[in-house]
Amino acid sequence: MPVTPAPTWSLRLRNCAASLSFASIACVAYVLSPHTLGLRERAWSEGSAVTGGTVLLACTLAYCVLLALFYALEGSPAESKSVAAVRGLLTLTRTPLRGLTGGLPEPQRLGLLSIALKGFFAPLMLLSLFDWASAMRLNGLYVLDHLHLLHADFLNLFNSHGFWFLFQLIIFADVLFYTIGYLVEHPRLGNRIRSVDPSWQGWIVTLACYPPINGITNWLLGGSATEFPQFDNAVVHVAVNIGVLVLMAIYALASVALNLKASNLTHRGIIDRGPYRYVRHPAYVCKNAAWWLGSLPVIATAWGESWWAACVAFAATAAWTALYALRALTEE
Repeated sequence: MPVTPAPTWSLRLRNCAASLSFASIACVAYVLSPHTLGLRERAWSEGSAVTGGTVLLACTLAYCVLLALFYALEGSPAESKSVAAVRGLLTLTRTPLRGLTGGLPEPQRLGLLSIALKGFFAPLMLLSLFDWASAMRLNGLYVLDHLHLLHADFLNLFNSHGFWFLFQLIIFADVLFYTIGYLVEHPRLGNRIRSVDPSWQGWIVTLACYPPINGITNWLLGGSATEFPQFDNAVVHVAVNIGVLVLMAIYALASVALNLKASNLTHRGIIDRGPYRYVRHPAYVCKNAAWWLGSLPVIATAWGESWWAACVAFAATAAWTALYALRALTEE
């Protein structure tokens, strides 16, 4: 006997309720978590009441309103990943071992993994986007107010604000595309999440690069790289740091090439444009190359102390490169 489809209004209501619930839970988790305190307290400007925390709350409210409108007006509604995630949670509640044996139906597993991914990364990206934007704004305003120093005192302007403005602008562009990628998904946009890495290895090596777990990673691996390496020779100093900016710009261009498909641990279609036309993992290659440039002063200083200190400094950057190599391998 054929199954009668659920009334459209009932499906819309379930989709809306499940999606709004997960979005609200993710927001509350980030508002209460101590590891995001610094990002939440970051003010747009000195004395401003606009902070990362208020922006996160405002964006979550706006996002929930837009979700409700979308589900109310959607032409041909289908069961959302949020509803599938709820079904998955109910299945795991009844039979917990199914999660360990991989016995969840594929829609439920995809729904659970997608919601977990978005719930972890979307609020983090929003907070980071505000953080980078506020810092970029301050440095950009200073540069605009002191353009006359480009000829009179270029090096000091570059060191104090110029480099940081360009660096923050690049990272802002990168984070912007990832923020949209986590928040927006629809078949008509060509960015539907087809699958999410189900392996523990893939999730571990990815989350190890993001807060709060990256604090533990940094403690274990150490770190000799700096975003803005310092050199005594002015020509070398500027040249190397321009190299860092170029590498990070290519890193951001990889995110631009991903466009609305930008997100970790997902398969949303193959990209063969931009930097991906030439390199399989351009973002990882360029970020690590920038880190190696940033490690040069530390390694050189350590070499002056002892060969063992130089090996330790070298090994710290090599360990981070190995971590990103593992990320690339788990994505294959």
